[in-house]
Amino acid sequence: MTRPIVVKCGGAIAESAADLILELAALEPVVVVHGAGPQISAEMERRGLEVQFVGGRRVTSKAALEVVRRSMLEVNAALCAAVGDLALPLYGDEIGLRAQQVPMLGMVGDPVPSAPEAVVAALDEGLIPVIAPLAAGPLNVNADEMAAALAVGLDAERILFVSDVPGLLDGGVVVPVIDAEEAGKLLDAGAFQGGIIPKLRAAITAAQLGVRAEIGRTQVVAA
Repeated sequence: MTRPIVVKCGGAIAESAADLILELAALEPVVVVHGAGPQISAEMERRGLEVQFVGGRRVTSKAALEVVRRSMLEVNAALCAAVGDLALPLYGDEIGLRAQQVPMLGMVGDPVPSAPEAVVAALDEGLIPVIAPLAAGPLNVNADEMAAALAVGLDAERILFVSDVPGLLDGGVVVPVIDAEEAGKLLDAGAFQGGIIPKLRAAITAAQLGVRAEIGRTQVVAA
């Protein structure tokens, strides 16, 4: 099998990423992992549930987990509809994706690299697996981290993080290339805030394990 591309789509732009996904899929196998951050936060606020993040990852109570799963399924359905007949909806907790629970975050897990049979079979059939980032338990998994774990497990050729920002920014300017080791030092020094933290950390992990990693127009490279 040709090494696939893993595309991670942020929840804010998931449906609008369909054209890019199809463009890539015309050239090589594509696996999609999507988030649902804005949708989850909006529904939690509507229900009076606290929205809290630690290091860019959502603290998830049992009550919040139900919102997470419902929102993920809604985004998954909308993205699959936008992609069309080639899209195959998959839910991580139903296809054997595993994660180690992070107790301080509640019902949240650190994903374990894997190559689920359902994903491999979909690629073999020329389909585009579209994966909601949940793990057995169920546990909520950050979509960036899940995408990186799948990219490593599937021996992907590259991983592309697509969101509503053009890349890693320095003073409002996109950084074209950043060394993974240097990026890790900047993260440890607290140079970044919010959702870019798990995104950059996931890209570093992928790059250091042999997968080309791109956050928008920023390449994260390992020596």
